[in-house]
Amino acid sequence: MPIAELVWLAVAVMAAGVVTGLLAGLFGIGGGAVIVPVLFEVFRLLGVPEEVRMQLCVGTSLAIIVPTTVRSYRAHRAKGLVIAAVIRSWAVPAVIGVAAGSVTAAFAPAQVFKLAFVVIAGVIAAKLLAGRETWVLSRSLPGRVGMTGCGFLVGLASSLMGISGGSLATMMMTLYGVPIHNAVATSAGLGVPIAIAGTIGYLIAGLPHQALLPPLSIGFVSVIGVVMIAPISSWIAPLGARLAHALPRRRLEIGFGLFLIAASLRFVVGLIWA
Repeated sequence: MPIAELVWLAVAVMAAGVVTGLLAGLFGIGGGAVIVPVLFEVFRLLGVPEEVRMQLCVGTSLAIIVPTTVRSYRAHRAKGLVIAAVIRSWAVPAVIGVAAGSVTAAFAPAQVFKLAFVVIAGVIAAKLLAGRETWVLSRSLPGRVGMTGCGFLVGLASSLMGISGGSLATMMMTLYGVPIHNAVATSAGLGVPIAIAGTIGYLIAGLPHQALLPPLSIGFVSVIGVVMIAPISSWIAPLGARLAHALPRRRLEIGFGLFLIAASLRFVVGLIWA
């Protein structure tokens, strides 16, 4: 492995960790929606081929957020806010959705993942920018078939976008009348199997493409990305969090919504000029 290439990868990823930590702390999210577009630019500058770049970003993002989702779930569970019945209903379908996304990663072109990011981030941004807490589909969660479908969709979307599914699952539950604090706590619990299964899936899916990937990658997961971004972003995130406490919640929602739109437009350009 060329030493110079490893050094440049390390420097670029450290910078990505700083940016990711600041933005994740500022907007109060797990970081997946921030990590993917940041890593995309890092891997672009490092010359990672277009046909595997987006998959590498998604797989690395899922691996990075594993410890975050575990810590978050433990904290919420200790406060008694997790709705265990929802996790039991959604966990298996979500993992099946993750598996479907991982299989897609092994065979589908990179444009599929860019399009998935644009669509999913666009939906989340629309809810943040225009949605209201009074927007509900029902005052109770759907039946068994509906719950299975919700779990599968959250897992599939998370696997394609490189997130733990917290923002999606929270949005779904609040649309069915679940209080926001319980929805956030339960989403954190659901994020644990999604992130773990997604990491394993992308590790396996990327093995046939190993020759195209940068040094110290195992499948579609950059080990150096995980090792260097996770601790750096965790250290920087409190700086963003302190800034977040000084700003109104609504302004943060608008800011994160605009960030998602900007990131989506970057991928739209890539789709148009592909």
